[in-house]
This record gives sequence, structure tokens and C-alpha cells, in this order.
Amino acid sequence: MFSLKGRVAVITGASSGLGLQMAHGFAEHGADLVLMARRIKRLEEIAADFRAKGVRCLPLKCDVTNTQEVNSAAERAIEEYGKADILVNNAGAAKDNGISTMTDEEWDFTISTDLTGVFKVTRAFSKYMIERKYGRIINISSIYGLVGNTAVDTVAYHASKGGVINLTRAVAAELARHNITCNCISPGFFETELTADALNTEDFTNFMGAAVPLGRYGREGELNAAAVFLASDEASYITGQNICIDGGYTAI
Repeated sequence: MFSLKGRVAVITGASSGLGLQMAHGFAEHGADLVLMARRIKRLEEIAADFRAKGVRCLPLKCDVTNTQEVNSAAERAIEEYGKADILVNNAGAAKDNGISTMTDEEWDFTISTDLTGVFKVTRAFSKYMIERKYGRIINISSIYGLVGNTAVDTVAYHASKGGVINLTRAVAAELARHNITCNCISPGFFETELTADALNTEDFTNFMGAAVPLGRYGREGELNAAAVFLASDEASYITGQNICIDGGYTAI
């Protein structure tokens, strides 16, 4: 079960963190990889490591907010592999601030990266999935797409991630007739390159201890099982769903 042998998995934001972890998860289950991010040198190093293990891997420089780069990356991926079976919209970034102090620039940056970027990448790759009547789209949202929080003021991030969850439902409904599923994963607190500084403060660690029933941050690789499952043929009748991987944060 859950074999991805012969499948091509495209992952945005794949140069570090959850994106890179999921890339390893897909590769371990037999998938070929297309890794997209802005840091091409870092991607090339990662691709070399995968190739040394016998995994086909194509690194592509891509800023998900740039329509031309997104479309070019999709064309290059299809040129290399002839198809894109799995798409993981993982790229994200945010500028934190509250509703009364957030600037237009901070809002636009966050929405453009975390929501509009998902739209642009999905638009670019879905047309190839439609042609082949097959696709697995997995969007990475956040628990902050479902609830507010008292730990940090980050209103644009909440708005963008909430948008990703309902974008998932809309895409799932639209593309179902083409045998394409679209689901969402909403992680809780995982320590990555982008989050380490914030999570490892005393205040946030205390907040997490009180708010997360399992009493800890997510560990490296703990998102992979859900991603591999949703990408597999075993999940063929699941679409439009959002799975929280959060240690129970949204259960209370």
C-alpha cells in the first residue's frame, strides 16, 4: 500500500523545512521529484543528494508569486517527466502584525505568497493533470487557518491560510470530474528553519505546553504520513478535506 512508484511529485518551498521533509517521504515511497523554491543553489545541493540515492530529482528556481516563473517551472517539469501526478503547495512566508498596525505591504506580501501563490501554482499544473485525467493536489495550510490565537498577532497569515482551506474545497469540487483530488493539511507547531527562532522562546514554549494536548512540537517527518497517504491511490475517494496534524491543538 501507499506506493508512489512511477509517480512524479512536485513540491514548492522544497529547499527546507516541511517541504524538504515531504520530499524525503515521497522519495522513500518511490516517487520522482520536482523541487521548487527560490534558493536554486540550495535545491541543486538537495537534488544531488537525492540522485546519489537513485532518486530522479529536478530542481527548479521558482518564486510562487511570479506568474512567469511558475508557468515556466510547470513547462520545464512536464518537459522533463511528461506529467505531474502530485502537487504539494507548501511554499509560504508571512509578515506578522495585528489588525490595527499591519501595513499594506505586510498584508500584500503575506497574501501574495501564502494564498495567491497556491492559486498560481495550482493553475499552472492542473491543466496538465486535466489532460491526463489524474492528479493529487495537496495544499499546506495551518491550524491558524481554522482558529485565532493569543500568542502572536498575525492577521494576514490567518486570513491567507483560511483562504487556502476553502480554495482547497473549491478546487476539489471543480476538478473531481477529471479524476483529480485536492486536499489540505493544516500543521500545528513544527520546528523548521523559518519557525525555530519564534518557537524556541520561553514564552512560546510555555504557550505550546498549555495549548497542545500532546505537550510538544511536531517532530521532523511527522507530516509525511498524511502527505504520502493523500498522494496515493489509496486516497482516491478523499477530496476537499482538511487534516490537522497539530498534537490536538484544534481539539480543545
